[in-house]
Amino acid sequence: LCPSAGLRGVAAASSPCDKACNPRMGNLAHGRALRTQTSCGRHHAEPFCSYSEDAERRCRRPRCGHCSGAQAGLAHPPAAMADSPFRLPRTWWQAAHDALRETIRLDLEAAFYFTHLIMVFKSPRPAAMVLERSQDFGETWKPYKYFAANCSATFGLEDDVRQRGAICTSRYSSPFPCTGGEVIFRALSPPYAAEDPYSAEAQAQLKITNLRVRLLQRQGCPCLAASPAPQPPPALHYAIYDFIVKGSCFCNGHADHCIPVAGFRPTKAAGVFHVVHGKCMCKHNTAGSHCQHCAPLYNDQPWQAADGKTGAPRECQSCKCNGHADTCHFDMAAWLASGNRSGGVCDNCQHNTEGQHCQRCKLGFYRDLRRPFSAPDACKPCSCHPVGSAVLPLGPGTFCDPSTGDCPCKPGVAGPRCDHCLPGYWGFGPYGCRPCDCARSCDPHTGDCHSSEVSWHNEAPPFQAVLNESEPTWGWEDEQGFSALRHSGKCECKEQVLGNPKVFCGMKYTYVIKTKILSAHDKGSHAEVSVKIKKVLKSTKLKILRGKRTLYPESWTNRGCTCPILNPGLEYLVAGHEDVRTGRLIVNMKSFVHQWKSALGRKVLEILKRDCN
Repeated sequence: LCPSAGLRGVAAASSPCDKACNPRMGNLAHGRALRTQTSCGRHHAEPFCSYSEDAERRCRRPRCGHCSGAQAGLAHPPAAMADSPFRLPRTWWQAAHDALRETIRLDLEAAFYFTHLIMVFKSPRPAAMVLERSQDFGETWKPYKYFAANCSATFGLEDDVRQRGAICTSRYSSPFPCTGGEVIFRALSPPYAAEDPYSAEAQAQLKITNLRVRLLQRQGCPCLAASPAPQPPPALHYAIYDFIVKGSCFCNGHADHCIPVAGFRPTKAAGVFHVVHGKCMCKHNTAGSHCQHCAPLYNDQPWQAADGKTGAPRECQSCKCNGHADTCHFDMAAWLASGNRSGGVCDNCQHNTEGQHCQRCKLGFYRDLRRPFSAPDACKPCSCHPVGSAVLPLGPGTFCDPSTGDCPCKPGVAGPRCDHCLPGYWGFGPYGCRPCDCARSCDPHTGDCHSSEVSWHNEAPPFQAVLNESEPTWGWEDEQGFSALRHSGKCECKEQVLGNPKVFCGMKYTYVIKTKILSAHDKGSHAEVSVKIKKVLKSTKLKILRGKRTLYPESWTNRGCTCPILNPGLEYLVAGHEDVRTGRLIVNMKSFVHQWKSALGRKVLEILKRDCN
């Protein structure tokens, strides 16, 4: 693959850069200073003569003149090699007459792609020279090619004329033609080849920060003298018309346009209007001077160079931060854990969110379901009552349920904010509420017993709130308060007993499940118990699946107890009735509720199969 053709093809095939693309190519020497060790006439005027030959290699009359750096028309500085070869074809650089060796060097302000070099000599081409490049701004150098009339004698190397792919060649070291001879080098000449110009192999060969040519051995023009009389030996020197360094901005296939690198000021040269600049204007969600990494919010997958062979852009993919982060980074552990699908980790989650994708509210905040989660105010601060709310054993403060905003209450305390006593409790304070010492209810402030029966229809039972299933259920020390669930004498619920199978079948339970109690919530007019169904032993009209579900207790007493009692964190076998109209699973005094045991589960399943059909 010819590298210049490959890069031009990529750019031309997709000018909007919707596929792999590359900035336009040009002469990297344009707008930049070529440096040499000498120039003729730099310190004082120097005479010189140029020689050429005819078709039969007979010497033509020499053309002689003077070099003088002090006179514009007689100066031959290095910049003459980098002016326009079309508008100013007869300008050249010439070394001092006493320079046995010379170096031409091009220093670039950034890394560029170099594809080929064309040198047009005014003098005979050198008998020996070396083309070298640096990829670290001149710290180290590596040869591209050796040029010599005799590779083995000069460098001890094989000649690619005889051995294909050799690093030395004799093709461009003949003294003929004595003027106008070319030296051409292609960066991906054999043995170097790459089908994809953005591959690591191609980059190792094409990427440069500096280029230099070391001219090692001059040679004169060995043309045939026109007369048999002896001729004085011609004066030797190096002289070059054009030094053309073809290349482009290096963008990994992610840009079709470049701008000047910060601080770069192009040098002016006659007839030069286009300068190849070095800072990429990146596409495909990439960033960097060479589009060498992903843009700040597009690190969900590893960065890749575009595919110059297929044209695939290999765009960077956006992280899923729900609108709550401005940047993300790629994490290999997250990438591997996802099965190589997503490795983006959001940085500095905003708006009171947290998590790999800023996907949940921070502790102390809860999700407002009335707002889309991408909204800045989707996470609202918990409003737990400072006296009635419990401090979690695993944390330093009070936190509400992040999905509902419900607060964990101290014993005997009720309400989403934990701001009042449960029915049958009194003395709202630092340790919660105490149970009434009454057969019936009492005054919630004084504890004085009421003389008449009171029915409580709008108060919730004493449930312990749990933030999520992964958090362990917390307990209370005896001296911290008086929980109705911890005093069996306070709550007397008549439980169904598993005795005669005919009695169990006669209850006509429409669902039987094994479930774990997760949390409970006071909804004012009723209670809701969040559970995780582990196993479905029976269901009738409602479709009951394993996973999270809500149970709806019907029965509770005026002493603040729910019957049957369901303790958060425990597993139960629950048999009850479905409310087909509302789609609810009901728990009431007719329900069969017992703490789960494997033997109990097997017995109930046997009864269902054998006796209840």
